[in-house]
Amino acid sequence: MDILPVLLALLWSGAGALINLKYSVDEEQRAGTVIANIGKDAREAGFVLAPRQPAAFRVVSNSAPHLVDISPGSGLLVTKQKIDRDLLCRQSPKCVISLEVMSSSMEICVIKLEIKDLNDNAPSFPTDQIELEISETASPGTRVPLESAYDPDSGSFGVQSYELTPNDLFGLETKTRGDGSRFAELVVERSLDRETQSHYSYLLTALDGGDPPNFGTVELSIRVIDSNDNNPLFEEPAYAVSVPENAPPGTPLLRLNASDPDEGTNGQVLYSFHSYVSERARQLFHLDPQSGLLSVSGAVDYEEGHSYELDVQAKDLGPNSIPAHCKVTVSVQDANDNPPLINLLSVNSELVEVSESAPPGYVIALVRVSDHDSGANGRVQCKLLGSVPFRLQEYESFSTILVDGRLDREQRDQYNLTIQARDNGVPSLQATKSFTVKITDENDNHPHFSKPYYQVIVQENNTPGAYLLSVSARDPDLGLNGSVSYQIVPSQVRDMPVFTYVSINPNSGDIYALRSFNHEQTKAFEFKVLAKDGGNPSLQSNATVRVIVLDVNDNTPVITAPPLVNGTAEVYIPRNAGVGYLVTVIKADDYDEGENGRLSYEMADGDRGFFEIDQFNGEIRTTRAFGENAKTTYELIVVAHDHGKTSLSASALILIYLSPALDAQESIGSVNLSLIFIIALGSIAAILFVTMIFVAVKCKRDNKEIRTYNCRIAEYSYGHQKKSSKKKKISKNDIRLVPRDVEETDKMNVVSCSSLTSSLNYFDYHQQTLPLGCRRSESTFLNVENQNTRNTGSNHVYHHTFTGQSPQQPDLIINGMPLPEVSVTRTFTEFVRLNLNSLRTSLAANESLVYRT
Repeated sequence: MDILPVLLALLWSGAGALINLKYSVDEEQRAGTVIANIGKDAREAGFVLAPRQPAAFRVVSNSAPHLVDISPGSGLLVTKQKIDRDLLCRQSPKCVISLEVMSSSMEICVIKLEIKDLNDNAPSFPTDQIELEISETASPGTRVPLESAYDPDSGSFGVQSYELTPNDLFGLETKTRGDGSRFAELVVERSLDRETQSHYSYLLTALDGGDPPNFGTVELSIRVIDSNDNNPLFEEPAYAVSVPENAPPGTPLLRLNASDPDEGTNGQVLYSFHSYVSERARQLFHLDPQSGLLSVSGAVDYEEGHSYELDVQAKDLGPNSIPAHCKVTVSVQDANDNPPLINLLSVNSELVEVSESAPPGYVIALVRVSDHDSGANGRVQCKLLGSVPFRLQEYESFSTILVDGRLDREQRDQYNLTIQARDNGVPSLQATKSFTVKITDENDNHPHFSKPYYQVIVQENNTPGAYLLSVSARDPDLGLNGSVSYQIVPSQVRDMPVFTYVSINPNSGDIYALRSFNHEQTKAFEFKVLAKDGGNPSLQSNATVRVIVLDVNDNTPVITAPPLVNGTAEVYIPRNAGVGYLVTVIKADDYDEGENGRLSYEMADGDRGFFEIDQFNGEIRTTRAFGENAKTTYELIVVAHDHGKTSLSASALILIYLSPALDAQESIGSVNLSLIFIIALGSIAAILFVTMIFVAVKCKRDNKEIRTYNCRIAEYSYGHQKKSSKKKKISKNDIRLVPRDVEETDKMNVVSCSSLTSSLNYFDYHQQTLPLGCRRSESTFLNVENQNTRNTGSNHVYHHTFTGQSPQQPDLIINGMPLPEVSVTRTFTEFVRLNLNSLRTSLAANESLVYRT
């Protein structure tokens, strides 16, 4: 077996490599014979194949699938059965098997396998004996064609020569026909004499061109007969005529004329085909024996045979007739009677699949176009009809269909392609072939939200788990590439993960609230929703969702000014306050917004005949003057309500006390009395604090000196100071706190009004009733505890009150002189009350300062 691979690699634009592989193999090889390793040779020629992976080839075309095939796993070209070239190609000069294979990467390999002929057949004659009759009058040089031998081998292994044994009276000359076959003519070399010898026997041998040559023999029997004087004679020894293919039966071709000068039956000539004219030629052509007219009798097809050689003999009816011979060559003219044939080489001839991601130049199918006509009639031009993103690229033996544009399955998922093939005959014939190209899906589209920004409005105090809205993203891809899932992008809302606020259904995109929203805490928040498809790799996009929390009237107003104690506020105004006097300003807060937080004020009950309230700013003013007989206390119930659909409100009891008459104009003069009073209170607090520190240090020092301390002695020491005869005006610096009892060194009790206690906020204060004229709201006991008392427990805490039964133990010393308890108490109370009334009057006019105080 001679395997001579010839590798020719051609660059194939956009589709990879088009490889031509040529091999040859001798005929008669047994089944399973390995001819070539296609995978190895294709890889060496430029195919993109993994070096360690088995070659994956798919045979798309095979002219002899019963003889050879390619193993898909190993890529070996092997024989499937014994190849007989003589049977496959008969006597054709070349016998080639053609295969087209495609790799997994859509690279194409064209394989030409030439079957080489072996000289495995000997020439043979159709009969065992050839009998000839030759007239004794045949002159030397007379030629008689002999029946040819047949050899199935082709080329040089066919019949090459003939030999005649013995070679005495007759010679032998070998001639070649137009189809390349060879035949022998018997040549009379010497005169014959029937009376001397009437029968001759020879051995005719046919030899082929093998080394050594094969041969075949036949017995040639020649009988010498007596003949008439003249033989028929053709005008020409050879004739050539032509006939168009598909000429109808009866079409005349040639009228032969052989003349014989004899008369009667000796001059009557009959025409006939020689015995070795083939049976097929006898079917296609008819020779009239009387007239010699050669005509068409069958369907002449150029594709079946291009020419026919007819040996015709003319023989008269006389005795010992010597026939005349001539050769008629009939050439068949090709007519454009065959339309082109289109063969689509694909897995499915009706449906071709290609991915939408296929680049330009990607091969989707192979097309083989053939035309049985020859010349211009067989030259075919192909084109792809319509405006489609594909193109046709033609090669010598086939064409390819390539991608010639961008494919998008989402815009168009299939194309109907039509291939048109037209030959160059006159008139031209054409053929069409249609097939469907299905575009398969790739994950080339991101999920697309119906809108990039979603907004939902929800009222506060919603139910946890309530549905908020749905987001929707569409992916035009198919299957998993088009399936969309949703998730929330991690973020923070008020320093809390957004996952504690909302959740999303990953399949439907429905968003739910996970908590009850509070407008006062969170008015709105945003988060992003991510949409991912199921492709690999996955594609994604996102959209923003904004949740706006609407306010609901869920907060009750809270009255902040004037300060309330158990829902009650006390206000002091001068008894001589005139009409329009500002009593106080009602202020309330509402955490709601808009109408839900807009407040109005009104008086719901009480002494509404003496006062009025501004519903917008909450100012309470007098509507009439108070006379001498007016009562000292007035009550008002003030309501602050919002403007929500379901209005919420808060109420307070305002107690208005009339203080002794002061000049109302003076109280609201240009001097800022409230500031002065605040400074005074601060000074008093500082003096009291310093005094306590001084007493504590003094007691401790005395205790160290005498080991005991009698607070009574300290008290008397203050009480027996020399009294000044001059009446001195009492000031706040003259007021001192002194111990009440010698045994009670851990406590001291001081009477003060409410304004004083508010400044001395480091005291523990307890409200108790005083029988000295101070009101409950104005009186406070200040209890100072030392560290030792706090550690002894609550059982040793003593509470002391002022009484009118111990005048010898005064609690207040003014200007160094002890005062009687009743008078001192009244004087101090009156002093504090007057200043407190002035303060409150000033605070009503200076609202912001009151709040800070």
